[in-house]
Amino acid sequence: MNAAEALRFVERHGLVLESARHARVPSLAEAIAGKPIRGSWWSHPKGKAIFAATRAVREAPDVLVCRVVDGKISFAHERMWPALVKLAAEFPPKDLARIRETHTESGAHRVENVAFPNWVSAKTSADAERMSDADARATLAPLLRGARV
Repeated sequence: MNAAEALRFVERHGLVLESARHARVPSLAEAIAGKPIRGSWWSHPKGKAIFAATRAVREAPDVLVCRVVDGKISFAHERMWPALVKLAAEFPPKDLARIRETHTESGAHRVENVAFPNWVSAKTSADAERMSDADARATLAPLLRGARV
């Protein structure tokens, strides 16, 4: 699976874990591997492909990188954002923070969190306001049935 295919995987599923396991939310790393991964994906034979795909997804403007699924790195496609905003009160605010990786001039790796709702656009807010609770719950059904909400 290349970067474009990984992005389509996230778009198709709407909500995806980077590598952790969940009963109702797919794992991008396992989709790339083609089967469950034992131990760390870093040592998997497809580890380089997993790394390249997950970095591409993390940088995509239409993907929110957060920890909304059991506190694990989660990818939410922008079509899921209004539902997440609508039901935000049901999640710990820190789990809805946008995670961004940056590199300093010295080359050091740094993780920045953009607190919820600071990353939410006016359009996403308006879409969330127009969305019914029932529609938001239906959109997030796999997450709501198995998450810590």
